Amino acid sequence: MLRIIAHLDMDAFFAAIEQRDTPAFRGGPLVVGADPLGGRGRGVVSTSNYLAREYGIHSATPISVAWRLSEAARRAGKPAVIFVSVDMPKYARVSGEIMHLVRRFIPLVEPASIDEAYGDLSFTESYQAAELLCREVKTAIQTQTGLTASVGIGPNKLIAKISSGMAKPDGLTVVCEEEAESFLAPLPLRTIPGIGPKTEVLLSQHGFRFIREMKSLTVAQLDALLGKRGVDLYEKIRGRDLAPLEEDAEIKSISEQHTFEVDTLDSQQLLSQLNLLGQGVMDRLQQEGFQSFRTVVLTVRFADFKTTSRAHTMAEPVGDMATLRREGLKLLMPFLDRRENPHRKLIRLLGVRVEKLT
Repeated sequence: MLRIIAHLDMDAFFAAIEQRDTPAFRGGPLVVGADPLGGRGRGVVSTSNYLAREYGIHSATPISVAWRLSEAARRAGKPAVIFVSVDMPKYARVSGEIMHLVRRFIPLVEPASIDEAYGDLSFTESYQAAELLCREVKTAIQTQTGLTASVGIGPNKLIAKISSGMAKPDGLTVVCEEEAESFLAPLPLRTIPGIGPKTEVLLSQHGFRFIREMKSLTVAQLDALLGKRGVDLYEKIRGRDLAPLEEDAEIKSISEQHTFEVDTLDSQQLLSQLNLLGQGVMDRLQQEGFQSFRTVVLTVRFADFKTTSRAHTMAEPVGDMATLRREGLKLLMPFLDRRENPHRKLIRLLGVRVEKLT
């Protein structure tokens, strides 16, 4: 049976929702993320719309940098960026609406994140029919939610994922199985999921920048260069990917984190924030349909950006805020004295994560 996979990716999802819901935000550059505080903000950009991206502002850009880029654009006579705080419960509700809508058209859907999903379109039996169906899905999403999605269609998850980003926003790209290898060849190596900045630098040092340049290497050479990942990369640069769609892909953890506006070692402030993070985790735990967890993880980032995590796994599952607060407090206390913080370094970021969910 012909395998046909689609990857649906919502366009600038958080920013698009904010512009949809607030007419005053439309038509200009918009960033969803931490409060920039006039250039003194400490967090990062969660999502930027396409106009803000023209200013060089992208997801994970430090919010202080985003502010400076906005100010530079304003001084050049361009519109200043509108900065909006993250409203995760609202985005989760809209995501649920979209996933429910997609499942009306596609029986097997694997949510990949809050704003993207894979769908198995093999039942359509042709790329032409799959394309027509995806156009119906895109139209239905726009009609019902007022938002646009970009879709990639290919013989596997790898090609579908890459092709969905080829014509954003509101795009639809189809890459048939026989076209997959030539489709990938001219693209930068960083396009391949799993090739991060460090691997990109390593490969560049060996003279490789584009996918086509890697195809001269044998499996053995790639294994020597990258270990097990090299064998996987040998397949991917040829457009081959056997990863299955998992309709009930397991959520392995739920986390919340906070970057302080001013680095601190004030115990009252840290304990107050720990409580807020715990409550956020518990709310999301319930939203995702989980009842309990066994592992609590605390992440601390110091002012010098050194990041440390500590975890505790309990013998039995628990699902109450009191236990999460108690376990989080046990993990945090050593960072307030010499056990984990002998030099009394100030804390920049605090994070709470729960794992082993049931």
